[in-house]
Amino acid sequence: MANMLVLYYSSWGHVEKMAYAQAEGVAKVENVKVVVKRVAELVPPETARQFGYKLDQPAPVADPGELGDYDGILFGTPTRFGNMCAQMRNFLDQTGPLWAKNALLGKVAGVFACTQSQHGGQETTITSFHSTLLHHGMIVVGLPYTAPGITTMKEVTGGTPYGASSITGAHDESRMPTALELGMCRFQGEHVAGIVCDLVAGRAGGKR
Repeated sequence: MANMLVLYYSSWGHVEKMAYAQAEGVAKVENVKVVVKRVAELVPPETARQFGYKLDQPAPVADPGELGDYDGILFGTPTRFGNMCAQMRNFLDQTGPLWAKNALLGKVAGVFACTQSQHGGQETTITSFHSTLLHHGMIVVGLPYTAPGITTMKEVTGGTPYGASSITGAHDESRMPTALELGMCRFQGEHVAGIVCDLVAGRAGGKR
């Protein structure tokens, strides 16, 4: 049995919804167990309430030290100026002890992200996130072009070969992730889980 974690940060619920779609995709693969957790909020509660943050998210808060317990991890983050959010960066900066003992070496990882606009830095957020994962020696997996809708021109949508993504819009154009975007999340979750399952099975059989 392979164990996977979907770990995310979400201010207003967009990445949260994507995270559960990723978990649905993972759950399609036999012999893979998946849990969804989030990273801790850094914004003071009064400020978070002022800006309408979604503070009632049911996913438990993860501890950085537990990442080594999983065979594969899917990381979800909103974009902040073309990079991951501070909450996720703070979490990853606490994984130094894992790096020191190679606890994530050979684990499988994927990243998904959310931006406000079509050109808000989805790809730079995901690819810059990859740098941290590669320093840990993780195996980085993206979203292949076999994912339905990844090349569509029929609607405004997220979706990159580096990982699933969504566009929130703003003001009167704001929206939650669309059916197409959530479908790409499920596809990525299933795709990554399949690779995790194959690796775990191979290692159990003595293959490297």
